Order: sequence, then structure tokens, then C-alpha cells
Amino acid sequence: MHELAISEQIVEGVAERMGTARIVGVRLEVGKLSGVLPDALRFCFELATEGTTLEGARLDIEEPDARAHCRGCGADFSTADQIVLCACGSAEVDLRSGTQLRIRSVEVM
Repeated sequence: MHELAISEQIVEGVAERMGTARIVGVRLEVGKLSGVLPDALRFCFELATEGTTLEGARLDIEEPDARAHCRGCGADFSTADQIVLCACGSAEVDLRSGTQLRIRSVEVM
């Protein structure tokens, strides 16, 4: 479960940047094609925060669809499918977003 390692990295990064400040919330953006399972990430985040300045912090996760561009017909479209195909049937697509995993904000008490 790589969500535990991701959670640990998030906790370490936030704690390092925020010092001794009490963290009450973290907002993440986890693209639907990132390969990260939000429910598993929530569970692991709770474990990773134990004994840190983030213990008890709320974790909010935004899950944006992927954005893609079809090289065949030129269409731009959004998708949540792991197999990205354009409506024209082409698999010649460039992913523009949807694989991201980033911290959007941190709420301090």
C-alpha cells in the first residue's frame, strides 16, 4: 500500500514547513488517474499523523478528472477512465492533467 508512504511524506513535509504550529486541516488534490486511492490515503493519513503536530487534522481531498487532448481530431476532453480514449475512437491522446498529487493548502490553529 503506497498510500502509507505518501501519507508519511505529506506529514513530514507539512511538519517540516510549519514547525511547531498545530495543524488542523490539510487539503490535497489527487487526480483521478494518479493511482492513489483516496479512501486508503485517508486511513493512512490518520496513522501517519499520530504523535505529530498534525494528529487529529482533517484531510480534505479534491479528485479532479483528467484533462486530455486528442491528436487525431483535436478535441479537448475530461475523463476519469484509466483507459483514455477520445469520443472519436482515437487512443492518440495527450494527458494534460489528472495524475497530480499535491498539497493545496494547510490550515493552522
